[in-house]
Amino acid sequence: MNAAGERAFVHVAVGIVAGADGTVLIARRPDHVHQGGLWEFPGGKVEHDESVLGALGRELHEELGITVRAAEPLLQIRHTYPDRRVLLDVWRVTDFQGEPHGSEGQPLVWVSPGEMERFVFPAADEPIIAALRGEAGKTGRVV
Repeated sequence: MNAAGERAFVHVAVGIVAGADGTVLIARRPDHVHQGGLWEFPGGKVEHDESVLGALGRELHEELGITVRAAEPLLQIRHTYPDRRVLLDVWRVTDFQGEPHGSEGQPLVWVSPGEMERFVFPAADEPIIAALRGEAGKTGRVV
């Protein structure tokens, strides 16, 4: 908590990894973690001493076994759950090396934005799905 007694935001780097056919890679969260069992866009916490792009590269390498060569900011989302607050820094991965696989044993699925309604995502991911469907504003928008 900060000096005012508020919980700080957990800063998360999120990667939108798209295939040549327009599908997007999603992963199932482990059952034992916050929002466990739900589907998500890969990524993870930004450490105190790293940039968002650095965290994105590190997390996608750890989770998917890929090396991010280029990425661009898509949007930022602030969301409050009953037990925590998150700041999602969402980046579109525009170039990567390697074949994505679930390095931590997590299931992965390539889905089109129109198929995402078949999967249950954390509430904070809803603006990402809307942006992927073309329903949200411009790059860099804060929701």
